[in-house]
This record gives sequence, C-alpha cells and structure tokens, in this order.
Amino acid sequence: MKAPKKPKANDPGKAKAISDQAVEIAEWVALALAGAEKMGIMKKPLAHFLLSPADRAVLRLVPAFSTTSKKKLTKSDSEYTFAEVAGMAMALAETLPDGDEMKQVVTLFVTRHLMEHLQLAFGPAQPKGKAPKPSKQKPPTGQVFQFKIMLKDVEPPIWRRIQTKDCTLDKLHEHIQTAMGWTNSHLHQFKIDGVIYGDPQLLYEGWEGEIPPVNSLRTKLSKIIPKDGKRFHFEYEYDFGDGWEHEILFEGFLSAEKGARYPLCLEGERACPPEDVGGIYGYPEYLEAVSNPKHKRHKEFIRWNGLFDPEKFDAPAATKEMRKGVFDWRNE
Repeated sequence: MKAPKKPKANDPGKAKAISDQAVEIAEWVALALAGAEKMGIMKKPLAHFLLSPADRAVLRLVPAFSTTSKKKLTKSDSEYTFAEVAGMAMALAETLPDGDEMKQVVTLFVTRHLMEHLQLAFGPAQPKGKAPKPSKQKPPTGQVFQFKIMLKDVEPPIWRRIQTKDCTLDKLHEHIQTAMGWTNSHLHQFKIDGVIYGDPQLLYEGWEGEIPPVNSLRTKLSKIIPKDGKRFHFEYEYDFGDGWEHEILFEGFLSAEKGARYPLCLEGERACPPEDVGGIYGYPEYLEAVSNPKHKRHKEFIRWNGLFDPEKFDAPAATKEMRKGVFDWRNE
C-alpha cells in the first residue's frame, strides 16, 4: 500500500486543480478500502486515532453524513473503524470542490489527517530487494551531538536542548518526539538543504511527479552534519495536517562525559501543544478556552484533553521519555 500524495493546498482557487485532487483522494481511498477488505481490517478500530474538536466540527458539516454519524462526532472519546474513517475521507473528497478557499484548505488538512491514519493501519510495505550491507567503519564512540529544537511560529517559544550520540535521522525523530512531548501519531519528514528525508515506505514512494525521500532509517547524523562542527540549521515537520514545523539547530560536537547516559534533555521551556489541536492557528484558541471557564468551548476542550498547563516542562522527565523511546509500530 503506497502513501497518499500530499494534497497541494497552496492554490485551491483553481477549480480544476482542486477537482483533480478530489478525484485523486477518492481513488486512493477506494484502493485503501480494497486493500483493507483483503486484509480483514475493515471493521477494526484504528489504533491511536483521535479527532480534535476542530476536526469534528468540520466533519459535522458534511451533508452526506447521517444523523447517527454526526451524533457520534459530538463525543470526543468515540472509536472509529477503518471503514468509518475511509468513509469520512471519501465524503470530504466529494465536498472539496465546493465552498470558498478557506473551506477547501481546512478540508484538505482534515482529509490529510484521516489518510495518514488509514495508511498507518497497513504498516510499512515490504522492502524491495536486498538491503545494502552496513559499513564496517564505526563512528567515534566518544562524540556527542547537541541540538536545539524550536517549534516555529509559536509565542512564547517552545523549545528543547538535547544531546545524543551518533544515530539515524529516524532515531533523532524519536528523540524529538519524546523530548518535545509529541506521541508519534502522525507522519513526519526532515528537510535538509532542500532535500526531503523520511521513510520512503510511508511518504511519497510510487506517486508520479514526487521524488521519494532519502531514507531516514539509514541516514546517520554523522553523514549530514558538517565535519567541522559548525552550527547548522535544518527543518523537521510533524503531522502534515496540523503542520507543526520545527527548526533544528546543530550547536556543535562535545565529548561524552564519563559515566553519562545518552540521549539526554538538558533544558527547555513550556509544554508541547496537545496532538490534533489544529496547529498554530488552533492552539491559541485552545489556550484561551481552557484558561477561561466562561469561554464557549471551555467544557468541550476540558472533556477532550483535561487540564493543561502551557508552562509546564521537566527536563529530567523528558530525558526519561527519550530513553524509553516511542511505540514501535513496525514490529507490532
């Protein structure tokens, strides 16, 4: 099962382009349904699937949904099967050509979120051919990489400073997830000097016009970081629906301290936003609502995510999570 092409929401004003995307999404969902039928997972609830209040608000406006489906969408703890989520994506594709530009952009974001989880239900594709033999050359064991991770376009700043020994970009992704406080529930990619790095089995492989990413499961930090240790910026994007963009600053090499364990979170500020809150546009409304009992959405957000302290951050706790790692869905 191939990953869907990322919808191009940057020019929704062109009717033909939007219509073509709607057809492409519908065709992908139809293929996904056929694959799910063969695998017997049509009626299986999607693991780690959540709909934010903003997502549910968009879906409740879809005319094709029954009263029962819309009633289910009012509950934040509802579970959804593969078939139900596929139906949502198909219905959104049908409504995509309608409405103004803002509605089309929002519809694309929600559709992308649904498609990500449908894709993850299949797991990774089987690799083609034989994997290359690993190099016998070992990286220096005493070298530590230091990074500052900054969530972009959020004020006040949310950031972390971490240290790790040489590892793959995929492992760095895990360190970012656990240090920041994300849950690894969405797709991600790195962008380094204009080149996309990620898991080719989950991103753009097989889609005409798309260049597959460089494999982040095989790319070591030591291969992309300047050998002279100069400061170096690159980008990390998580959840293509909410669009959380991070700036990663390589701050330099250090010698591993005797007896120290890595990875390590040295410091940081402020809590990570909740998953599926709506990105940089939904997060301010969420903060306002949870802090104000008179806000019209206060009870809705509290039921959805409970109490939330945006200033809370604990570096030792983040280090503990980094060492635990993320849920390994590949081996499930």
